[in-house]
Amino acid sequence: MQLVAIKHKSQLKQFIDYPHKLYCGDPNYVPELYVAQEELLWPGKNPFYNHSSSQLFLVVDGKQIKGRIAAIYNTNHNAFTGNKDGFFGFFDCEDNQKVANILLTAAKGWLKEKGADRLIGPVNLSTNDTCGLLVEGFDSPPMVMMPYNKPYYEALLVNGGLVKMTDLLAYMVERDTANTRIARFLDRMEDRLRSKGIVIRQINLKDFKREAAKIREVYNKAWDKNLGFVPMTTEEFDHAAKSMKLILDPRFCVVAEKDDQVIGFALGLPNINEIQIGIKNGRLLPTGIFKLLFQKKKMTSLRVLMLGVLEGYRKLGIEACLYGKLIRNGGETPYNRAECSWMLEHNYLMNHAIEQINGRLYKRYRIFEKAL
Repeated sequence: MQLVAIKHKSQLKQFIDYPHKLYCGDPNYVPELYVAQEELLWPGKNPFYNHSSSQLFLVVDGKQIKGRIAAIYNTNHNAFTGNKDGFFGFFDCEDNQKVANILLTAAKGWLKEKGADRLIGPVNLSTNDTCGLLVEGFDSPPMVMMPYNKPYYEALLVNGGLVKMTDLLAYMVERDTANTRIARFLDRMEDRLRSKGIVIRQINLKDFKREAAKIREVYNKAWDKNLGFVPMTTEEFDHAAKSMKLILDPRFCVVAEKDDQVIGFALGLPNINEIQIGIKNGRLLPTGIFKLLFQKKKMTSLRVLMLGVLEGYRKLGIEACLYGKLIRNGGETPYNRAECSWMLEHNYLMNHAIEQINGRLYKRYRIFEKAL
């Protein structure tokens, strides 16, 4: 078996396409769109690489690819936290401990040369992207921007010397069983907030650039104590917002505003994976693009991926109003279920709030670590 470090863009196709063969026949596997993965992974297209770096590796046996991994050195993360962390991501591997060890050793070696003293992952490329290893809940496909992997991956990482760092939780809220009490009292709660000068409203897509800039300020402040969080640069946030706008439904992007300043927001995205699961090998051409265009109205699920309020405005009922708005708006749509993810396992306040609306813990993802 041979370790191959990806050096040229011509090699990137092999790295991106490898999971399609590995997961062939798995009914819950959702192929990533090739164009999106290429843009994510290659310097020059992703603003992440304006400050940080990565190295992609493959393990090859003859002409057969056996596994892949990315070693990631996030300079902004280490500057923000004061740590010397290195990350790994895009880990896919056959059920072979020798292959897994080769991949992990390659990532560790590259990161140690960068000065890292700890390995953390899976993270693809940062916590602003998909992260975590699925360890519970293999019986359904992942939601939009959530990972999926084989059950045996956990053993490969543990036997490779990694240990649990923390778990990330995903809750499912079903329309038929959801506690809609918050939505029923929403008008009263909004009146109370208005008396304090706080307004809850939907995002204005006609003024998207300005709205995104306001939300970025909240995002970079409201999550500053979360695991591995790093404030996004303006270029990174704008890049992510532009991608999300393609599937954004304004009914599920709601902000709390006071004196023209956004002080909190909640974001839910239609689960485009319902369509993407049928796009072979993640290729939009020749037929994938038509599936995306013509099946968007048939989606029945969404993912609530962000809900945050600035510290000085918490415990005023803004969080409940944001949730209530999403629940009420969901009742007017074909969406009959929503995933709330991901939640840190020790974020008891938010986890309890989701459980109060009858959210059911149905998937668990794990972040691992190892000293270098």
